[in-house]
Amino acid sequence: MSSAQGKIEELKKKIFFTLLLLFVYRMAAQIPVPGVNGAAVQAYFSESGGGIFDLINTFSGGAFKRFSILALGIMPYITTSIIFSLLGEVIPQLAELQEDSDGHKKIQKWTRYATVVLCCVQGYGMAAVFETFKSPGGVPVIPDPGMLFRLTTMITLAGGTMFLLWLGERITEYGLENGVSLIIFAGIAVELPTEIFQKLTLFRNGELSGFNLLIFFVVIAVAFYVVAFIERSFRGIPVQYAKKVVHNRVYGGTQTLPMKVDTGGVMPAILASSLLAAPATFASFVPAESWLKPYVDQIQQSLYPGQLLFNILFGGLIVYMAYFYAPIQFKTKKVSEMLQKNNAFIPGYRPGKQTKEYLDFLLNRMTFFASLYLVVICITPTLISGAQTRFGGTAMLILVSVSIRVMMNIQSFMYADKYENNYKSKGKYKGANRRF
Repeated sequence: MSSAQGKIEELKKKIFFTLLLLFVYRMAAQIPVPGVNGAAVQAYFSESGGGIFDLINTFSGGAFKRFSILALGIMPYITTSIIFSLLGEVIPQLAELQEDSDGHKKIQKWTRYATVVLCCVQGYGMAAVFETFKSPGGVPVIPDPGMLFRLTTMITLAGGTMFLLWLGERITEYGLENGVSLIIFAGIAVELPTEIFQKLTLFRNGELSGFNLLIFFVVIAVAFYVVAFIERSFRGIPVQYAKKVVHNRVYGGTQTLPMKVDTGGVMPAILASSLLAAPATFASFVPAESWLKPYVDQIQQSLYPGQLLFNILFGGLIVYMAYFYAPIQFKTKKVSEMLQKNNAFIPGYRPGKQTKEYLDFLLNRMTFFASLYLVVICITPTLISGAQTRFGGTAMLILVSVSIRVMMNIQSFMYADKYENNYKSKGKYKGANRRF
């Protein structure tokens, strides 16, 4: 077998392994938690509003509203990872550990432990909340509530999340892309056909006009194109390296430092959605006989996706989170120190403080346009549909960004194979005159 054929076979194995583990994930998402009335759960969520439940259900691939063993999804791990990233900005000891390879492994271990604790807390709370749910016909979602059910559910949901984390690590090690990202991608992607079928059903029943249906699909297609274009856009910063001669070759000169336009990525939208949906979700837990019920119901209706107040607050939170999260992703101080250590500088700016100030200026200006882009992408689908949609901006950002990374990984794999074959064909790896 030739080298090229071997590389193709290796790529096929990676793709097959990735699809196999994603299939295992989808099968596990269909298994309900012990002691749950599945029909009552479906009936309850078909009649009630979602709030933050819709966000959790989106990222869990529909497992939450089935009360599956994977109902928590991978979000507890993402939450603890974000918390440790934020703590690294305020605790110098954690920042030092993050820069060291052994320290990074320690932080990963602490993140997993914190994930288990968070899963137990969320699992117990979820079990307690689900015990209060009843279907429209009055059938309880949990036939036999009690402490035994809560503890069983807590352990089951924690185990489900850690199983997902293990699957993600195996996909990262043997597959095509970061496993956690692909699991979230798969959870969102499997819910999209349901949205399309619902729109087509409304059109056939006469509840949705053909013009509105066409506008919906056109807006979605344009939004996907814009997201793909922006997520692949970079600002090239010219950097001058000191020239040096090694083995009769000149190294250095002018190179380009890429700065991503949407530096914060999808995280500002996720954080804004979580913060904004929390009040509406907590309002749904207020007892019907409470004197606060009329007020919290009004708040819940005002903060439902598609409402004016929701769009205003959502846009403001996205802008704030974009400015908050972008410096965490692109550390200007660290970049300026790295350039100074490598005898490099940005033309017109001295190494050190001036370089950092210039990078801060560029980052703030790009974050301004990135935040506006995120606001438009995240709010436009709800304006068109008038309510929560599975084609929301957060889902589109995740789908497009993960797809782009998978395509780039496949292209990089193929290009590496092409370069290796070219070098071998010229005899640069073997023989007395080999150059490497």
